[in-house]
Amino acid sequence: MSEPEEFLSRTLDPRSLRGLAHPLRIQLLRALRRHGPATASQLAERLGESSGATSYHLRQLAAVGFVEDDPTRGKGRERWWKAAQQGTSLDETIHRNPDPEVQGALEVFLFEMATIHTQELNTYLGTRHDWDDDWQGASDMSDFTLRLPIEKLRELTGKVHELMDSYRDSADADAPDAERVRVHLHAFPQQED
Repeated sequence: MSEPEEFLSRTLDPRSLRGLAHPLRIQLLRALRRHGPATASQLAERLGESSGATSYHLRQLAAVGFVEDDPTRGKGRERWWKAAQQGTSLDETIHRNPDPEVQGALEVFLFEMATIHTQELNTYLGTRHDWDDDWQGASDMSDFTLRLPIEKLRELTGKVHELMDSYRDSADADAPDAERVRVHLHAFPQQED
């Protein structure tokens, strides 16, 4: 059994958020995190973009530390990129940042994340019959409505993140029947009807 790779996450600050907040940049970073190192041309083909566009946006991501060269790959002029971290989180203070550019970048980032989550869920629902019954029975699509003050919501979110981290470091990741599992967490206030 191999040692689990350390999970590196990046907390967004105003500068890194502005550098990431572009739909293609988010897609590029997601592709590198999900599929591993690739060239700009490979990413262009995967995402249906031009290699000029992917190359430009990869350089922009590198400038703010989201991607980096992969020196273990490539020959000659071929440049391979890899994700510098496996996860991204938002610092709570970014929501209160008064800079309109930061707020615009936050809107792009949040809406792109919501779109990705919706696409992933729809893909699963469209392909769920490709999985055996045990996997279908183990998957979950629940929702809960709670009445909580702000601090209790922070506590709940923190505990869920701790729980996710404990499963990420599990030795069961190398089990013969282990599969990649996506877990989405959405916790937000809702107006009473």
